[in-house]
Amino acid sequence: MLINLFVVGDEILSGRRQDRHLAKVIELLAARGMELFGAEFLPDHEARIAESIARVRARDEVLLCCGGIGATPDDLTRQAAARAFGVPLARHGEAEALIVAQYGERARPHRVRMADFPAGSGLIPNPVNRVPGFFLGHCYFVPGFPEMAWPMLEWVLDGPLAGLHRPQPPAQYALRVYGAAGEGDLLPMMEQLLREFPEVKLSSLPFRGDAARPPHIELGVKGPPPAATAAWHWLRARLAHMPELRVEVLRAP
Repeated sequence: MLINLFVVGDEILSGRRQDRHLAKVIELLAARGMELFGAEFLPDHEARIAESIARVRARDEVLLCCGGIGATPDDLTRQAAARAFGVPLARHGEAEALIVAQYGERARPHRVRMADFPAGSGLIPNPVNRVPGFFLGHCYFVPGFPEMAWPMLEWVLDGPLAGLHRPQPPAQYALRVYGAAGEGDLLPMMEQLLREFPEVKLSSLPFRGDAARPPHIELGVKGPPPAATAAWHWLRARLAHMPELRVEVLRAP
């Protein structure tokens, strides 16, 4: 099942704050043999967030969403999720009790709004201040604060998504090719590699060169270890038959 990340907040898009979630989510997934399929940075705009959630839901993919579930007027992710799922917002009794236990009299009338979730939602525990996140289907929503979001996402990955863990993470190998006029010189070889090894992903990154290194193309293969290793050896053998090229190995089996 493919995994997507949404980071919500005008402050990220305006540059007032720097995103920290993308790198951390990639790290958390990699530690479990998982990988991120796609990521989006979204404004505090209910309709836009709802459209994006609905797209992921229609593809039956996993969504990890950070931000926009607070109680202020610019926090619109809860409302957007309800719109995307076609259900009303409803006060979640257990979430309300957790918020009241945490804040006492200060919980009302504003903080308890954070217990208004799309009807039918389950809770994601928050170890920092006990104000929970929520999930519906394969979509999981946590706050934007990293100190809260990251342990909550770990709970999601090791709980509801534990079945997606891979005992053996994908293998990744890479090399640099010097002497090619451009990626077009290597295109037939790259296309053949993908035909020969359909389980493997191929990356090609051209560099124009600088004072430290001449122009080159960085090629990488990634996939299940047996297939990626076989593709790597196939790639090395093909390049060995091109004497005009020089190869620098970056990561090998």
